Amino acid sequence: MKIGTIGTGRIVGLTLDALRQIPDAECTAMYTRKRERASAYADNYGIDQIYTELDAFFASERFDTVYIASPNSLHSDHMTRALHAGKHVICEKPFTPTVKEAKAVKELAASKGLMVFEAISIIHMPNFTALTEALPKIGKVKLIQCNYSQYSSRYDALLAGETPNVFNPEFAGGALADINIYNLHFVVRLFGSPQSLTYTANRHSNGIDTSGVLVMTYDDHIAVCTGAKDTRSMNVAMIQGEKGYIQVVNGVNGMASLIVDTGGDPVTVNHQTKENRLYDEFRAFASIINNRDHAACQELLDHSMMVMETFEAARKSGGIIYPSDSE
Repeated sequence: MKIGTIGTGRIVGLTLDALRQIPDAECTAMYTRKRERASAYADNYGIDQIYTELDAFFASERFDTVYIASPNSLHSDHMTRALHAGKHVICEKPFTPTVKEAKAVKELAASKGLMVFEAISIIHMPNFTALTEALPKIGKVKLIQCNYSQYSSRYDALLAGETPNVFNPEFAGGALADINIYNLHFVVRLFGSPQSLTYTANRHSNGIDTSGVLVMTYDDHIAVCTGAKDTRSMNVAMIQGEKGYIQVVNGVNGMASLIVDTGGDPVTVNHQTKENRLYDEFRAFASIINNRDHAACQELLDHSMMVMETFEAARKSGGIIYPSDSE
């Protein structure tokens, strides 16, 4: 798998570090509007080609896969252009702002015989696999609680009258899309789509959510997902069953370790071996692409579509509207 990247944020640096640790994957090109933004990454990771023209980037034969870490509102367009250029796609969360856009990308990828993935690290982590294996030990699940809250330095800019992308409806931002989406992936991967949901948000005057609480109701259990960019908290996830509980230490984003308590001595579980939390997902993507495992890709894409449907319903429940909702 040879990757060309779009974006120059911190997540791109983590991605490049992860790729450097995977023998059958490498980054061979980068796109940025301003060359100086990518130069440090290129120098550090030995990437000899930086493009500042998007058409030239997509036309390049240096890579077979595009990794997209652009603003949320550009995901659909960048994925569409990549697929038309014959490239596989790995796109940062959230996959797209709307379900309509996600379906269009999925259908285009299928028509081209190409693979498209949402880059959501947690479901690929060894500790997530360990959690699924431990889940039967706690009996019938009744409650799930997830809190991922991280005060954003860009919130200060918002309070000062600026509108950073992450707090801008025009860029499909907000706390649900940026941070609570991890909790959403976690719950939906384990338990599927909820029967009903409500999202109650703290909203800025521009209509975007700066924090909020999503309640998802299932046949026999309830999940509560809290995400905030305007406050910080101890991050944690807890799954409570009739015979015990599983605690995800430090929350779902890092999956640092698990504590399984079934009434005796609590057992700590940690199967993570890499510091870089993106390593396992990119190793999985490389394996799927290199082995042309379309079935594995489809299973992951089906999960992303289920999350997208839940995300959109939650967003609209909280009154969070994006420009693309009317397209």
